[in-house]
Amino acid sequence: MDETEFWALIDSTREDAEGDPEEQADLLIEKLTRLDPDAVTFFARHFESRYNRANQWDLWAAAWILLDGVSDDAFDAFRCWLIGQGREVFETAAHDADSLADVLEGFDEELDGDAEDLGYAADEAYEQLTGTVMPDLGLPEPQEDPTGVSLNLEDEAALAERLPKLWDRFRG
Repeated sequence: MDETEFWALIDSTREDAEGDPEEQADLLIEKLTRLDPDAVTFFARHFESRYNRANQWDLWAAAWILLDGVSDDAFDAFRCWLIGQGREVFETAAHDADSLADVLEGFDEELDGDAEDLGYAADEAYEQLTGTVMPDLGLPEPQEDPTGVSLNLEDEAALAERLPKLWDRFRG
């Protein structure tokens, strides 16, 4: 499975689920179980590498603004949700978190921003296909701390300065 096929699966399941993250995860499992275990493993590598790439201070700040504060676990679920939004939203955000203000449509903090189940979809599909757990993906160990310049997420002035478009649209 290449990157284009990975994003096609993400996009088709998001569209079929009409943006519902739990439904998207269920549909993703269903589609992945139609593939062979190697393809599921490649999907998992693509997902995990993007999940690790999204471990950025600016994206944590974006999640904080969008969701009015997030814990470590909530940020993990946000990163899964961000991947689930598709290539354009993910790549835009990974390059410039403040640009999320330009690409997010109809964000609802009660419904959006949490897609923890997407992070387990490949593992679940692999287990259904093989009866065993997913093998090690062979990716480098992820950094424990987010990349980029740290900031105090509870400092509203710092958040507004770091991500002015997001702050103005969602908290201003």
